[in-house]
Amino acid sequence: MAFFHSHLFFQLAIIVSLVHFTMAGRQVPKPTTQDDQNTMVFQYHNGPLLSGKISINLIWYGKFNPSERAIIADFVTSLSTSSSNPTTNEPSVATWWKATEKYYHLLKSKKASPLILSLGTQVIDESCSLGKSLTRNQIEELAAKGEQKNAINVVLTASDVAVDGFCSSTCGTHGSLLSSKIASAKGKIYKFAYIWVGNSATQCPGQCAWPFYQPMYGPQTPPLVAPNNNVGLDGMVINVATLLAGTVTNPFGNGYFQGPANAPLEAASACTGVYGRGAYPGYPGKLLVDPTTGASYNAHGTNGKKYLLPAFVDPSTSSCSTLV
Repeated sequence: MAFFHSHLFFQLAIIVSLVHFTMAGRQVPKPTTQDDQNTMVFQYHNGPLLSGKISINLIWYGKFNPSERAIIADFVTSLSTSSSNPTTNEPSVATWWKATEKYYHLLKSKKASPLILSLGTQVIDESCSLGKSLTRNQIEELAAKGEQKNAINVVLTASDVAVDGFCSSTCGTHGSLLSSKIASAKGKIYKFAYIWVGNSATQCPGQCAWPFYQPMYGPQTPPLVAPNNNVGLDGMVINVATLLAGTVTNPFGNGYFQGPANAPLEAASACTGVYGRGAYPGYPGKLLVDPTTGASYNAHGTNGKKYLLPAFVDPSTSSCSTLV
């Protein structure tokens, strides 16, 4: 079944009250083994994938300095290549993201618009208006602060903000919401996607920022040097990237995934812990190393940034495919 046009699910007026759709989380990592990769059964469940022009809006909750915000913003900008954000060095973030095109090609739809992502607006809530201990409902409330039409709203919580389930069971989540009539043009209601990721630097870096911090469990290999010299933010990039891949390929719970619908493994979360060739539990794989800083990475971004990004499931082979 072909995926819907973007205007069918982002611009369709839905006369119902505000509800939320439960979706997947970026669970506390359990590294993918070679046996896992060999037995992976990745399936399409006949639902829509995101398409058309989509803005990624960033909602910053708590204290992040400008250089920290730039790490995430430049990653988002790096997802697409254009004259305004050229990236001449390979491998690039844009090359990594092109792996998602295989999911669309398998659907063989001639009607759907291609997916075009861009950095949208940024909302800064430095004073933590909802407090420093958040429920999942409050995460959704924050997600609704961003633009709600043709959007993916990314909520990013600071290192001193506790979120229900953070570290104990998840490093982040993604889902979808229906916009409010007040926020929508002409009173129409739209479905929009959202992501939440927390900064684990002081709460659980060994769980949600590995391999830049000593793992709490499993093989005790030395941590890598973070490419932007910020364990918390470089860990957030990994989790944002993982959830973004799941958001576009399984936005409403009936796209591409394996396993149960209430706990799916998606395009990148099915390859947890795999960043380069030869990866195995406790070893992220063979990566590029900056000769000056000693930082490990596998992708170049805009403004000279470097990033470590997860492997994707190749939907044609149901195996993890790395950038390097």
